[in-house]
Formats: sequence, structure tokens, C-alpha cells
Amino acid sequence: MDHLPDPDRQPQFYASVPAKRLVAWVVDTLLIVLISLGVVLATAFVGLLIWPLLYLTIGFAYRVVTLANRSATLGMRFAGIEFRTASGSRFDMGHALLHTTGFTLSVAVPILQVISVVMMLTGPRAQGLTDLFLGTAALNRRST
Repeated sequence: MDHLPDPDRQPQFYASVPAKRLVAWVVDTLLIVLISLGVVLATAFVGLLIWPLLYLTIGFAYRVVTLANRSATLGMRFAGIEFRTASGSRFDMGHALLHTTGFTLSVAVPILQVISVVMMLTGPRAQGLTDLFLGTAALNRRST
């Protein structure tokens, strides 16, 4: 984590990040539900027969594509945060795929999600399990 901002010397990068991640998650969830409902309508409601698989697939693709493009989902952009790798760079397709896989696994196993949330609320860099494992962190976007 040599290239991520130091939470003691540059706390502004991590200020309110857990709350912003929650806002981003809510926004992203709403967008994924809306996209999924659009697919259900486009399939003349046949998509309802496979709703869980449809929602999971669309959510996974949404997260990978948005993270690979600008290192932030649309919800994260709305909340003013973005992911950075241990080297300080934005996510590429590989990081987006790994992070989304970790996120999906933690959501699928509730205890992992609880541990992840506790880590975000108590850790100096507000990292969840996937972030810690990959050496990534969500940061407040710089004002431009």
C-alpha cells in the first residue's frame, strides 16, 4: 500500500468513505434492479422465471464494466468516491473482475459481509475484506 494516501497524514481521502460506500451501494442496487426490470419487460416477463440469476448476472456485469471504465460504479461516482489499487492507479479490467468477484462472494456469505462492513467502519483506510485481500481502497475523489 505504498502508493495509497496515508490515513494519518491525509485523512481527507478516507473521510466519510464508509457512509459514501453505503450511498453508492443503494444507488447501484436501484440501477441494477431497474436494468433487470427492463430486461424482464424486454423478454415479455420470461425473465421473471430466472430473476435471481438475471439480477446476479446483470449486477456482476454492471460492476465489472463500470469499475473497469472509471474505477467507480455509477453509485460511487454519485457519492464522490473511487477505487485505487495498491500502486495508486485506477482499476483495470483485471482488478474490476477480481473486486467484483470478491464483492459477490462476500454478499453471498452474510458473515463475510458483516466482517467486511465492520472492517470498513473501524479500519484506518475503510477497507472491506476484498479491499484488504487485493490491497485496494475506496478514496474520496479529488475535486477537479
